Amino acid sequence: MLPVGPLMMEHRLIEKLMPVIRAATAAARREGRIDPRLVAFVVDFIRTYADRCHHGKEEDILFRELDKKPLAPEHRAVMDELIAEHREGRRMVGELRSAAAAYEGGDRGELEAVVDRLEALAAFYPAHISKEDKVFFLPSMNYLSTEEQEAMLEEEREFDREFIHELYRKRMAEAVAEHGIVAGGEARIGERGKT
Repeated sequence: MLPVGPLMMEHRLIEKLMPVIRAATAAARREGRIDPRLVAFVVDFIRTYADRCHHGKEEDILFRELDKKPLAPEHRAVMDELIAEHREGRRMVGELRSAAAAYEGGDRGELEAVVDRLEALAAFYPAHISKEDKVFFLPSMNYLSTEEQEAMLEEEREFDREFIHELYRKRMAEAVAEHGIVAGGEARIGERGKT
């Protein structure tokens, strides 16, 4: 398997979110409300899976290795565009997160901002994925030897193995900070929120 194979498979999962977003935004425009839990899921999925996990492998492995190669100007330009698009996606998700927090906090005037940002993400990701899949990924493999490709695949596997542990170490630290701990490691429940 080529190192872009797992990345393209991840694209298929990311694509499954787009019709969900489109349906939610259409309903929100009709009904004048949106489920904050759905918005929170979209933010978490894009930040965690699409960006930290998926884009992490693209930027920290694939693009890093390709950056060492004498890429043709058109391939270098596309790679630079993809990196800029990753930053743009992060910006859009940050704006969505802020608008969603205001909406959930009671500012119903933020519904339009939430819906607009969701619609922007639902338009952004298919175009971005298409550029990677159809324009960049396969031609980029010509710059890498078979050995380099195999090493990248192994690094991607290791990235995935470590990622889940990193994610849950962070979530555990957040839970401990939220609920506090006492000597002996027992959680002190009820001080910041009752259970």
